[in-house]
Amino acid sequence: LQVFDDEGKDVTPRPLFRSDPNTVVPRQGKLLASSAYFGATGSGFLSSFSMHQTSGVNGSLEQKRSCLLTSYNFSDVQVRQEEIKEWTKEDLGRRVDIYLTETETIWILDMPSVVVSVESEDAGRVLEQNRIYVDICKNRPGNDRFVEKMMQTINGAAKNKEVQCDKIIMEDKGMLVTSWDLYDSFNVSEIEPTSKAEGSRATTGKSSKSHTAKEHNQTMLVSSNRGSTTSSLMISESAVLARIHEEEECHSEAILTSENFQQNLFFMERILMENIFQPKLAAYRQFPVLIDPDVTSDMSGTVAAVKEAKQEEHDKEKKDKEEQKDAFVDPSILSDLNKTPEEIVPPRLEWLWSYICDLTNGHSVSSMAWSKVNPDLLAVGYGAFDCKEQKKGLACCWSLKNPMWPERIFRCEHGVTALDFSMASPNLLAVGMYDGSVTIYNVRSCNDTALLDSSESSNKHTGPVWQMRWVEQDRGATGDGKKERLICISADGRITEWFIQKRLDCTDLMKIKRTESEKKKLPGEKERKREALISQQAAGMCFDFHPKDTNFYLAGTEEGHIHKCSCSCNEQFLETYRGHKGPVYKVAWNPFSTDMFLSCSADWSIILWHQDSQTPILTFSSATAFVHDVMWSPKSACIFAAVNESRVEIWDLSASILNPVTSCFANPRVKFTSVLFAENTNCLLVGDSKGEVSVFELQNLAAPNNNKV
Repeated sequence: LQVFDDEGKDVTPRPLFRSDPNTVVPRQGKLLASSAYFGATGSGFLSSFSMHQTSGVNGSLEQKRSCLLTSYNFSDVQVRQEEIKEWTKEDLGRRVDIYLTETETIWILDMPSVVVSVESEDAGRVLEQNRIYVDICKNRPGNDRFVEKMMQTINGAAKNKEVQCDKIIMEDKGMLVTSWDLYDSFNVSEIEPTSKAEGSRATTGKSSKSHTAKEHNQTMLVSSNRGSTTSSLMISESAVLARIHEEEECHSEAILTSENFQQNLFFMERILMENIFQPKLAAYRQFPVLIDPDVTSDMSGTVAAVKEAKQEEHDKEKKDKEEQKDAFVDPSILSDLNKTPEEIVPPRLEWLWSYICDLTNGHSVSSMAWSKVNPDLLAVGYGAFDCKEQKKGLACCWSLKNPMWPERIFRCEHGVTALDFSMASPNLLAVGMYDGSVTIYNVRSCNDTALLDSSESSNKHTGPVWQMRWVEQDRGATGDGKKERLICISADGRITEWFIQKRLDCTDLMKIKRTESEKKKLPGEKERKREALISQQAAGMCFDFHPKDTNFYLAGTEEGHIHKCSCSCNEQFLETYRGHKGPVYKVAWNPFSTDMFLSCSADWSIILWHQDSQTPILTFSSATAFVHDVMWSPKSACIFAAVNESRVEIWDLSASILNPVTSCFANPRVKFTSVLFAENTNCLLVGDSKGEVSVFELQNLAAPNNNKV
């Protein structure tokens, strides 16, 4: 059989496989033989099978097809060569109708989607609902009880996506040129060719020297006869300038490296910083701001008017207090009641300056600590909290006298996670790192080499040191006075006490064991199997010693529990406070009401506790973000500060227990990480993830009342 197109070309399909009659086909199993058969002649068989289903085909073709079908033996497939029939002219001219049809779809795998397990208790109810739904779908076409109707569904919340490019920063650069700069530059250009000419003269012979001397004398005589003194003055001045220039080049390095010059630069830098930051530093120390006497009359008049208004307001408040001296109502409350809404000024945070430089830019602020002796000295640790963002850390000591560059810089191999100043030895700064090592530096030395480290200790931590603190404890009967100890808490579940001797070594104060959460069992609920714990110790995150009795302390864990512990007992906890659903990042005792303490966690909440109650007293939650740090005010029993990833908040429990009295938001793509109150002023320090420590002034807060609990 051959097929020709309209142009008479032979387009007969050729077989893909033609068996060789000389090869012997081995016997195979039925399954393999049938698969081989279908693989070799599957296309021919399917086409012949489809043609068998069609109608309108000539009898000769049906006879040939029947011969084809009978030639295959499915029980034992053998390949047999067919006899090739020679076609006559009549067969070639005969018209043959061929019909192409599609076979039915063969489903190899059909897995209907199920939601409820067949073995569950609700399987029968779900199957019954599915059967009813199938019946409804079958009866729907042509039924009058079903009407197609449109209805409105609840639309999903729209999401706005904004893309903003970096701001193009334009800089103006200029240069100040004075008259003496122009004069010196002009003279230097004249000196260079003169020196070259003198050098060329020195290389000539004796005859050339004498000849040059004669010419020079003649030139000098001519100039003297003419009475002109300009050239001689220029030559002498140029020689003096050249000699000065050479001396400056020789002695420039010696001057820059001299101790006197360095000390003078240091004093000059301090003077400039005092002049630049004088208004900010005065506001920080609560001193009056000095006014420049060279200001214009308009400015002086404005300043005088402001001072006069403040004086009148002060006199008015003093008069009101004297009138209400014998009253039973608090004068501050009564004065607030008498004020109109326009006169009441809400509390706010006023930014003063920031501790940041090129060296610390890009490093996350992990911890801050004030010097116990010098209130102007601040230690800041820089290190990342995430293990994927780890890089070398820094520990810097900043001074109020120079907010633009740190006084001491200690470079660490790993990220700094905690630090604290010693009280007995104020020059010692203890630093904890992400790899679990503890290092002590001497801030009096300009060398950044560590004084002691825990590299040789066999009991050193194996996890990040999240917090450390120097604690003073009574010596007891062994001696009088107090003894200072360095306490650390780490992610390896240990609270350690470090001894400073020839080398750093530690002993375990407490091993934090995991505790099961107390979940109430519902009626009819089966007992659940206890999950196998990977580690028996819980990771420690923070701690704080009691302000009056340093034998007791609180420890926050990664599992959300707060344990009350004693230094005298390292086997069990005194109390366990359960209220947080995430890791506890900070615990802090109230310095005035010593029975109360605060805790903040990754569950977006701050909880106020009483040490005699395991139930939280108050829970504060103002933003859906991790609360990284919290601290009580050193001047009031009701004010505390907290920082989450998006903002810093000031809470005043005497004013409101629902919302903070004031807050300040962080810059875009910046997260707040730590907070610290200034001890002697009404200021707050906030560290962020870009290495910046911002100093804020707390304005218009209520007068502190230490006795109020």
